[in-house]
Amino acid sequence: MDILLLLIPATLFLLAIAGLLFWWSVRNGQYDDLDSPAQRILFDDDDHMVPKPRKEQNNDD
Repeated sequence: MDILLLLIPATLFLLAIAGLLFWWSVRNGQYDDLDSPAQRILFDDDDHMVPKPRKEQNNDD
């Protein structure tokens, strides 16, 4: 029964440390999405660089 006097405070201390580390990691963006930026390069977002067809170019002038 005396061991509980040691284990309960030790458990609470480790729980507090784990909670602080989790809070720190969330605040610093450690759980941000890492897959989307890698896949974003595959999306076409350069429509302004693609030349317009001849018909649309003549109408704009």
